[in-house]
Amino acid sequence: MKNSKVFHNSKEVFQDVVDSKDYVQLDRSMAIYHALKEAIQKPLKMILVFGKPGTGKSMMLNKLYKELSPKQKVVYVQTPVIDEVEFFKVLAYEIFRFNTPESLNFTQFMELANHYVVEVTPIVILDEAQLYSESLMEKIRLISDSRKVKFIFALHKTEKEDLIAKEHFQTRIWESQELQNATAAELTLYIQKKLLRANFFDLANMFSDKSVKLIHQFTDGNYRDTNKLLYGLFEICSWYEDNDPSKVNLTTMSTKLIEMAAIHTGFIDA
Repeated sequence: MKNSKVFHNSKEVFQDVVDSKDYVQLDRSMAIYHALKEAIQKPLKMILVFGKPGTGKSMMLNKLYKELSPKQKVVYVQTPVIDEVEFFKVLAYEIFRFNTPESLNFTQFMELANHYVVEVTPIVILDEAQLYSESLMEKIRLISDSRKVKFIFALHKTEKEDLIAKEHFQTRIWESQELQNATAAELTLYIQKKLLRANFFDLANMFSDKSVKLIHQFTDGNYRDTNKLLYGLFEICSWYEDNDPSKVNLTTMSTKLIEMAAIHTGFIDA
């Protein structure tokens, strides 16, 4: 193979970053995305998106924010604001452009919300919602009951019961969507679409059903883990590209290289 540095350049495709431009459209995830958009148009007060870490929640919310924000007020709180006073100050500024050096509590925020009249209900997207306290979540519920703000929550699916699933929330969450890990077939499309989008056509064709099944075996179809494994895989291929090009080619990705990447990235022991 001619040493063209193709692997050096392509590994950046699998950097684990949250950017709506990198969103890969797959049938199952796009169905959930469109369901979320439809839910937003309904008179719902609280909408829930949940799933295990690495299933694409933050990426989907980022895409939703980028698409909706030019049309209506959307606030995307990516990093949880744990302190209640700071939380209400952030919401007051982002929603109403009300800026105060003083503290702002729940009652003051509700007075502010009642003062402002808006044609379209503002949307607040809260990522990592499992980190909010029970006290703050109860106040958020009360805000949603007032219909002054519509909330979209994203939280990790855990083995234990989360606050969001407790009885007093179940009657208020009118729409919920669960994101799951990719199947082997979906993972093939995911890898190929990411590479094709970056114009790495030869690399996209390297991943056979057999090689993707092995990747799926190591990552269980988790998108974040897949990105990590493939970044490591292309790092190894980059080294061979510089030192022993005969070990890599643009025809098929070898099982040995994938296993080396799994060891390199900690998915299996050496």
